[in-house]
Amino acid sequence: MQALGEIPATMQAVRLHGAGFDRISVDTVPVPRPGPRQLLARVDAAGVCSSILKLVAQGSEHTFINGWDMERYPVILGDEGCVTVVAVGDEVSGQYQLGRRYATQPAVDHPPVNHRERYRNQAADMHKVAVGYSLPGHLAEYMLVTEETLAAQCLVPLPTDEIPFFAGALCEPLSCVISAQDRHVHIHQDTPLAPRRPGLGLLRGGVSVVIGAGPMGRLHAEAALRFNPAHLVVTDVLEERLVWLRERLGEKARAAGVQLHAVPAAEVWGLVRKLSAGRGADDIIAAVGVRQVQMECQQHLAKGGVLNLFGGLKRGEHIIDLDTLRVHYDEIRLCGSSGGSPADVAEALRMVAAGEIDPGRHLDMVGSLDRFPEALALVRDAVVEGKIVLYPQAQSMPLLKTENWDRAAEAAFLAEHTL
Repeated sequence: MQALGEIPATMQAVRLHGAGFDRISVDTVPVPRPGPRQLLARVDAAGVCSSILKLVAQGSEHTFINGWDMERYPVILGDEGCVTVVAVGDEVSGQYQLGRRYATQPAVDHPPVNHRERYRNQAADMHKVAVGYSLPGHLAEYMLVTEETLAAQCLVPLPTDEIPFFAGALCEPLSCVISAQDRHVHIHQDTPLAPRRPGLGLLRGGVSVVIGAGPMGRLHAEAALRFNPAHLVVTDVLEERLVWLRERLGEKARAAGVQLHAVPAAEVWGLVRKLSAGRGADDIIAAVGVRQVQMECQQHLAKGGVLNLFGGLKRGEHIIDLDTLRVHYDEIRLCGSSGGSPADVAEALRMVAAGEIDPGRHLDMVGSLDRFPEALALVRDAVVEGKIVLYPQAQSMPLLKTENWDRAAEAAFLAEHTL
């Protein structure tokens, strides 16, 4: 094993010991040593993802846990992160460089390699695992990067060290947005006799709508500007979120030649009818998990329009009515996606490095690892307006509100709060 400097014997890690908020704890545990085909990474930044709430609620019944006894074998949480390799197993020493920085794609398309006996039916039907679930997560000072993650190419190198740690971590939720928007397919035909050709992404020059301006809705709104719709309509029930959109994305939208409309939910469909001359929206992204909204949106699509059911519904409430007449005669499409891929993380990193998106405007709070329970409660109660990133190497400190966080702000923070 090759190592970068001295690796401590123990570390702090956020672990889940079973279903329920009260089963989360910040524990002192041994720092793992990588096997021949594994890596050890220092966690430089870890995001607090709302998907953790589902894992906390379901415990061992979660799909990615699949019966794993978390009371006996607690799992280290954290599916969003930016890491630096500090130890390399002998069999992968030629592939990974000590000190190299990476972002992680947590959805690992690979069957379990280790501890198969801990899963239901010896993991017989498992074809996918996840970092922060049964694979060690980012909410720890160090993270063991296992064979599955490496084999699935889910450790994605940062194109430049100029990318801040927090931005590397936020490339995971951005990758989910990139993946979702790539699921939009519009059929183009230049003349009546020309062959049809598909185009991925939102319709350029069209009318795009984002329902919900929470943390993921905001990412969707900024990423939608890549496709230069003529009109981008974003709606929410909270006026402060609409103000944020106008103040933070207004200038960027104008520079892209896009008219940004941040409007209350009661006004959205009337505005869409006006902007589209009665045709409806070419693209709608339902970034809220509300059943009635997902059904209603079908009626506001233009012919050939696409509805993205980005916000997941609770099991038991997930069956919605489908207007098959609109599917048949108006050729509307419904799509969805669950997470991104390594290619989406790579594209997110490229966009950040190129200055095409500013992760800092989507960050709301930062803090130390021990503040995770408090941070997750803020996410659960929907009282945080952006993303929360924790720095596992920082000393214990209260959560800090941020505004336009960037590389310099992060460096100053770490200089003050890191031993």
